[in-house]
Amino acid sequence: MHHTKEKGDLGVLKAQLDLFEQGFVILNPVTEHAPFDLVAYRNGEFKKIQVKYKSVDKTGAITVHFRSSWADKNGIHMRQIDKDEIDLYCIYCPDTDECYYLHPKDYNRSVTLRVETSRNNQLMNVKLASDYRRVP
Repeated sequence: MHHTKEKGDLGVLKAQLDLFEQGFVILNPVTEHAPFDLVAYRNGEFKKIQVKYKSVDKTGAITVHFRSSWADKNGIHMRQIDKDEIDLYCIYCPDTDECYYLHPKDYNRSVTLRVETSRNNQLMNVKLASDYRRVP
């Protein structure tokens, strides 16, 4: 089991490697308080990327909520992200050891990517994780 911070660090490292293999130059912010975890550059274009570490749930899917959370002496806090500050979400899944990329502006509060076939074999409106393997 990984501590939450270690999971996030692993997700960022996996994203950096995956993006590098897709031909991007990787830039890292100097602060941990930026709204994004890294910047990828290719062909004159910069992409601000937020990385999430998410495991497959018991239904065979990965669900990502577009919010940030933190804890302090007053408890746990959550806030919806500002989608204008982020170009892409990269979801690293340790169960598949793959990264998935999507534009957060294309979705409302969350998105679910299916890794395994659903129990009822539903196909309509299903977002297969394998379709999100490359940076759009």
